[in-house]
Amino acid sequence: MDEPTQPMGAPELWRVSTYLRAQRETDAQRGAGAPVRDSRFASLTPSLLADLDRFVDEPGGPELLEVMAACLRHSQNLALHVKRGEHVLPLTVFPRERVFHCPIPLSDLLESRFDELHLLQCEAAVMRPPGDENQALAAPAANCHPVGPLLWQLALRGPRMVPLPEIAGPAVYRVTPDLALPATLRGALGPAVQRLREEPVSLRALSNWPGMDRERATRLLNALYLQSGLIVSRAHPAAGHDSWFGMLTDW
Repeated sequence: MDEPTQPMGAPELWRVSTYLRAQRETDAQRGAGAPVRDSRFASLTPSLLADLDRFVDEPGGPELLEVMAACLRHSQNLALHVKRGEHVLPLTVFPRERVFHCPIPLSDLLESRFDELHLLQCEAAVMRPPGDENQALAAPAANCHPVGPLLWQLALRGPRMVPLPEIAGPAVYRVTPDLALPATLRGALGPAVQRLREEPVSLRALSNWPGMDRERATRLLNALYLQSGLIVSRAHPAAGHDSWFGMLTDW
């Protein structure tokens, strides 16, 4: 086993090289012949797997943002193993409770390079939500945090720069009146959200607002959707006027 390199008092995390070696050995013992990108999700329910199948043609297959979005839609507790620098960070998501378990401080996690976080494995969670009657499996409350801030950062700073499938296509968008905004929403994003409370707008129009462009607008819409704060209308007259959808490869 590799020598731990975590600071004194910090949780000891697997090195990525050690984790991947153990994963290969486990697959070999099981006689797994499927590609690694498929075996990463072998323990998930058929409905969740079918949801993630939409991303298999993307480079590397489904990534952390897509899996988190599917986790929320299906309300399935998931254990995620994420490459963060040289180490593997385990995250357990409890969508019904809108919290997640993380062994490192939330402040450290939110300072991560989110564009470099890479999903290594995703499986049904064994750990239970904090306060569960099965105390032996319940997640320690001290290590559990609201999932909202993590979703904001994944959407705004992660690698995905195109709309999630649920909000893509000809549509106009508004923000729900009761959505609470994070204090970290800076620059043009805050005023854009306030304006989205007042008027429906297409992705093209949002991209032309002051301080916005197509990437920032897309990231903002993904973030709002993951906060359950986005209203998507495909029947609005302006929804059919946005010719960008269907031409994403031109960008």
